Amino acid sequence: MNIVVLCGGLSLERDVSLCTASMVTQALLKKNHNAVMVDVIGDYEVSNNDCAAYIETCRSRPEEIILVGKDAPDIAAMKQAFAKRGGSGFGKNVLELCSAADIVFMALHGEDGEDGKIQAVLDMMGIKYTGSGYLASAVALNKHFTKMLFTASRIATPKYTVINKDEFKKGSMKIMPPCVVKSSTSGSSIGVFIVDSTQGIDELDEAKQKAFALDDEIVVEQYIDGREFTCGVLDELALPIVEIIPNEGFYDYEHKYQVGATLEICPAKLDKKTTQKIQKIALKAHKMLGMQVYSRTDFLMDANGELYCIEVNSLPGMTPTSLVPQEAAAAGISYEDLCERIIELSLKKYE
Repeated sequence: MNIVVLCGGLSLERDVSLCTASMVTQALLKKNHNAVMVDVIGDYEVSNNDCAAYIETCRSRPEEIILVGKDAPDIAAMKQAFAKRGGSGFGKNVLELCSAADIVFMALHGEDGEDGKIQAVLDMMGIKYTGSGYLASAVALNKHFTKMLFTASRIATPKYTVINKDEFKKGSMKIMPPCVVKSSTSGSSIGVFIVDSTQGIDELDEAKQKAFALDDEIVVEQYIDGREFTCGVLDELALPIVEIIPNEGFYDYEHKYQVGATLEICPAKLDKKTTQKIQKIALKAHKMLGMQVYSRTDFLMDANGELYCIEVNSLPGMTPTSLVPQEAAAAGISYEDLCERIIELSLKKYE
């Protein structure tokens, strides 16, 4: 098949997306597909407007694996440069290449990629793509909406309050330290700040200001001190669970993507009852949000064994340290087979 691996864009998770895309592209090439990385904001020169031929000829120059740096990229500067080029959402010939492909593998993460906007454009153009549709993607990326649905579906989640900038100016606050302050729509732990019990209002306000620098709406959440787990779903079947143990601090951007920064145990060392409970909740969250093909749900478990659902990822990372590929491997599914399986399942949406 001719496959465009759509990636990059102007999200704070751009580098993660490029890493995911480079690995997926290599995997699909090994499976004898014609696969090419296409950056949402890239400009592509296509001879004779033959986009299918462009995709096919890219087999001779496969992309190298792109690793994720310790810090998120300077997206503000990139947005300015893209605007100066006259960019308005997509680079030159990006959508034309997507139209020429048999399917688009969605390797995007974060805003303008995992939030349903690009999925909606592809839907309008009749372009097939992997993973969930625009509505499920939009809801899952928004922590406020996700938590509302968790509560309505009786899925336990930490107590929280949602604050927008106007309410912040009025001094609205319900959750006090220890707590977690989050941007409502960021991923990869970008815009996440932990305020511990030794800190006061000044430190809490500072964390809120930092989160507001990334988003007009933030979530202030009860801090759960305990073990961290994640569970993927593939084809409406829960995968083996991963326990996440950072070497120090919490599971932030650096600990997610730097090899050796975090101990990941898969399958997690849990009794059968707890394992089945986490998998059952992950599958329930997947279906409740209208996810398709695959997803990943994150959990915390406190000292009393109580489970709290944190969020659901509609486009889980596929980097060297990502968790869904580890879970699939524990289930006997290789990275290459996982990528191909995601494509096969996604094509069924269009039958």
